[in-house]
Amino acid sequence: MHVPDGFIDAPVSIAAGVAAAGAVAVSLRGARRELDERAAPLAGLVAAFIFAVQMLNFPVAAGTSGHLLGGALAAILVGPYTGVLCVSVVLLMQGILFADGGLTALGVNVMNMAVVTVVVAYAVFRGLLKLLPDTRRSVTVAAFAGALLSVPGAAVMFTALYALGGTTDVPLGKVFTAMVGVHVLIGIGEAVITAATVGAVLAVRPDLVHGARGLAAPLKLRVGGELVDAPAAAPAAVPAAARSTKPVWITGLVTALVLAGFVSFYASTSPDGLEKVAADKGIDQKVKEHASAGSPLADYSVKDVGDARLSGGLAGVIGVGATVAVGTGIFWTVRRRRAEDLTATSTGSTASSAL
Repeated sequence: MHVPDGFIDAPVSIAAGVAAAGAVAVSLRGARRELDERAAPLAGLVAAFIFAVQMLNFPVAAGTSGHLLGGALAAILVGPYTGVLCVSVVLLMQGILFADGGLTALGVNVMNMAVVTVVVAYAVFRGLLKLLPDTRRSVTVAAFAGALLSVPGAAVMFTALYALGGTTDVPLGKVFTAMVGVHVLIGIGEAVITAATVGAVLAVRPDLVHGARGLAAPLKLRVGGELVDAPAAAPAAVPAAARSTKPVWITGLVTALVLAGFVSFYASTSPDGLEKVAADKGIDQKVKEHASAGSPLADYSVKDVGDARLSGGLAGVIGVGATVAVGTGIFWTVRRRRAEDLTATSTGSTASSAL
């Protein structure tokens, strides 16, 4: 789904860039409400994890592969506004360091892979939670459905942008059918990865899952063949908000490093959904060389390292490190602004009361 330079003409790319910049600005403001003491340390990790898993292309059809987009996962774990920022950070790192996704198409990619996936996934997720029982299983099921639909949603967005500014003369119906068809299959993989990850975090630290906050289904006990509410438990010695996120952070970072540095070598080498459709339908006739094609990390390999496995692994590790560093810096800055806003509000309220 990483759109290269040359697929979409300049006017539409510029318009998409303006729209993406507006979405990021809104998300920066909205993320202040989401990045509390639990979410702020994890948002950079979520971005790094998405970067790592995006390196793991999985086969979906003959000669075609797919990979995680990550919007659904980010939105459910750290919130929709922060989720847009997480995926945007990943796209920025990929475009600048790894020549993956055109720089002039960065706005197109942010709209496709960050904004649309988050909006579709989170809308479906929240809608299903209103209908399903108030349980952790429902959160996982809703995450699966949201992720599943977010990927063809991104394919529809690409088709719309292509209809407005495609640089080749390919019938729109063929583009739509091919893009949505293959990305429905990729969506299944997205849904499995998202549900498994959300379920794993729910199992150990449900308080860290933004989409599960407020989950208050009572524990049930079977008494005399009937289910009854269990007695209320005594308050925990340490409030959930005060529990350290360090073990989760370390585990997540190690997992991301292993996935990007080792497991990625075994990923499918088949073209992904967009690449396959572009080649089959002729959308790529006017593709342009990436501005960062000469980057030492272009194509997820370290320049002048002859061993392919070592080269790809090092590139993956560097990418995870860069993404977690940049992402953490951004999210802590936003978190600091939140703290300043709360302090200013508190000070203003105190002053008003004194008067």
